[in-house]
Formats: sequence, C-alpha cells, structure tokens
Amino acid sequence: MRVAIAGAGLAGLSCAKYLIDQGHTPVLLESRDVLGGLVAAWKDSDGDWYETGLHVFFGAYPNMLQLLKELGIEDRLQWKKHTMIFNQPEKPGTYSRFDFPNLPAPLNGIVAILRNNDMLTWGEKIELAKGLVPAMLRGQKYVDSTDEYTFSEWLKLQGVGEEVQQDIFIAASKSLNFINPDEISAVVLLTALNKFLQQKDGSKMAFLDGSPTERLCQPLVDYIEAGGGEVKVNAPLKEILLNSDGSVKGFLMRGLNGAEDYIETADAYVSAMPVDVMKVMLPGAWKDIECFQKLDGLEGVPVINIQLWFDRKLTDIDQLLFSRSPILNVYADMSNTCREYSDPNRSMLELVLAPAEDWINKSDAEILQVTLAELSKLFPQHFGSENPASLLKHHVVKTPRSVYRATPGRQEYRPSQVTPISNFFLSGSYTMQPFLGSMEGAVLSGKLTALGVNKSFSAHISSSVQMPSIQPFSNAATA
Repeated sequence: MRVAIAGAGLAGLSCAKYLIDQGHTPVLLESRDVLGGLVAAWKDSDGDWYETGLHVFFGAYPNMLQLLKELGIEDRLQWKKHTMIFNQPEKPGTYSRFDFPNLPAPLNGIVAILRNNDMLTWGEKIELAKGLVPAMLRGQKYVDSTDEYTFSEWLKLQGVGEEVQQDIFIAASKSLNFINPDEISAVVLLTALNKFLQQKDGSKMAFLDGSPTERLCQPLVDYIEAGGGEVKVNAPLKEILLNSDGSVKGFLMRGLNGAEDYIETADAYVSAMPVDVMKVMLPGAWKDIECFQKLDGLEGVPVINIQLWFDRKLTDIDQLLFSRSPILNVYADMSNTCREYSDPNRSMLELVLAPAEDWINKSDAEILQVTLAELSKLFPQHFGSENPASLLKHHVVKTPRSVYRATPGRQEYRPSQVTPISNFFLSGSYTMQPFLGSMEGAVLSGKLTALGVNKSFSAHISSSVQMPSIQPFSNAATA
C-alpha cells in the first residue's frame, strides 16, 4: 500500500520507517530543503552545524532508544554522568549538583535530592517529598487527572512552598515546554517526574555525537529508501483534495521555481505537519468534524535557540546545565558534549531562550545582546575580567511555533492518530500519546500512526503475503 506523508520531522520519518516494517510504501513529502522538523540542522559557510534546538535524549525514552537500536545507531548517543547541574544565581559562576548514585529507582533520586544542600534546605526537602511521593505512588491515572491545574497550583495544593518552585521547577518547566510553572499543566511535570524517578536511568541524559540531520534523520532516510519508500524535500503541500464522500483524493503539491503544481496520490494519507500548519491546511468540508475542531484548542509555543562560538574555553562541564536565568533556560557547551563539535581550546555554547513570547519578534542583535548580558552572570570569570572572552560568531534560530503549548486542559484537545476520515491519519507529538511534546512523543506518535494505517487497511493487503510484525512498544504507550 502506498502512503503519502506530509512532513518529515521525527514523527513523519518514524511513521515512514514503521510503515516500511509493515510492508507498505511510504512517500515522505517535506516542504523545506532540510529534514527533521524541530530537530533540523544546517551547515554555515564555515562548515559548522547550527541547530533548531538543544536536543537531549533520556533513559526514559524507550521508543527513541528502540528506534536507534533498530537502525543500528544506538552507539551514536554519548551518555553523560547521571547528574543534574544547576547554576546558582546568588553565587555567580558556581554550580549545584544532584548526583544520582548507582542504586535502584526511586532510591537513587531520593538520595540525589537528600545529598544536595545548595538549593534545598531540609525543610524544603520534606515539603518536596510530601508533594511528589504521593503523586508517584498513585500512578499515571492520578497524574492524568491533574491536567486541570497549572503546576504552581498543584504544588500549592500539596503544601509545597514558593522557594522549592523557584529553585527547581521553573527550570524543569521551561525545559519541558518552554513556559513557566504558573502556565504549564501539572500533568506535564508529574508525567516527567514519574518516568524519570521510577526508572533507574530515567533521568540520565545523552547527546548525539553530531548533528541530528546527519546522525539521526539520514539513517532513517536510508532505511526508508532501502525498503522501497521515497523521501522528497522541497515538496510543499498546497491543498488536501477530497472525494465526494469526504475522503482524501490526493495531496496537491505546490510546484517550485516555475514548475507546475502536481498531485501525489496514494492509498492512505498522513499529516505529520505541526498542529498549527495542519489547522491552516484543514479542508473546509472537515471543519465541522469534532476530531478536527479540537485542533483549535492547540497551538505551538515559540522558542529561540542560540549558538555562540568563543575564542576560549568557558567551561569543561560535559553535561546539560540549567541556567536558572529568567530568560535563558538550559544550555550546554557542545564542544564538550558532542564529538563532532569537539574543540579542546574553544567553547561553542548552545542555549535555549524561554519563555520566548517577548523575544520572538525582536532582532537577532537584541537577542544576542541580552544573551551575552546573562552569560556575564553565568561566567563572570570570563566576562568581568580585563581580558573578556571574545565572541567569534553566532547563530539565532527562531521557531515561532514549536511543540504544542501544554497549558491546563489541553489533554482533551489532543486527537488520536486515527481520524474519522477513512484514509487520513495524523502524526506528531501533539497527538495523543503519553510522552507529550517531546522527541520521544514524536517517535511514538509515528509508530502509533503506522499501526493505525496498517490496521485500517489490513483488509486490502493480500493474505498471501506474510507481513513482518511491528516491534513492541516496551509498554511505553501504557506507561
């Protein structure tokens, strides 16, 4: 069966990969000249990569890790020490660590918290335990019920004070959805805490050994093409054409550089486009269907990624760092964390600016200025001296609509991968799956979409052909 997929981010690529495994022929259509969607990367004139975001892989990402294993590229993940490192604004240039010992979960997480005396007093540790331990014990069903609250509201209900929120959860909230605890749904933080703390290596982090475009997306393309599928870039969808019964007739594709528009036809069609784009492309005949009306309750959140090359080493820390800055969220010295970007003498910092609503329309120069001002607080020894570090070059990448904004009540708007339209399916981390707006969520959604396509059209597959079964989910869909 031929399946046309609009959008070649992780969801579209994963969907195509698992369709190949089911014996189908996917045709992946990407509007831009680069694959990866929210993990896209480009090379500049010097041959250096700059990326859409700072992408971190976790031990609690079973579907992503399984995908890498199936592709034979799991060794491309560079696993870091099991720790979480926070800057201390009250002591510029210093760090506070939560080091996880080699113990079973959740004991290793409890010990990591108890050992840290820089950010939490003993009273605050007790407050934190009173709030979080019951949530973990009550399981995912309880966690799902907390979508009516912001995380700040939920913490207050548990008797957790403002200081704990300021110390830890602002950083965690912004790293998960690029918004603050008084905006983000409690279900997001509690889901992450459940998965990270109940698995021994759940919160252990890894970085790719190079750019996502080459080291993750290209192997997926190679796999898809080796299985008979197609991957096309510079192929923007113009319109979803319908039959008289409301099913999809074809994808009308926009011709570029003077070429005529053309139609891609298939047996089934998938939108792996971001939810904001899908809402724009939605055919008028579908707008009264409840499944698609729900999309109006979802929108992407803006985020800005900044990469800075300096003339010297600013830090030798090989790990993700939480800046605890009001505008900069997380950062890493990629010259330490990533093999391809390695440089023993110079730093390349990659930083996430969030929340970004107030900055997304500002100039790169303004963004750079405020970023350097914050860096002078994080690295006073390099910017406050008589011989300050010199910026060699920079890149600012703006994403006006990134992952869906996970404010309270959004869960009820997230659609299934299978729609009421007989030959049309959805994929993307905004669709319903337990890993919310993340790389893991995108991969799992692609897998679920492929299963939905296969199930819906199984009657059309010849019973004489033995089709390979899809790999199990490692219980991810029910975790």
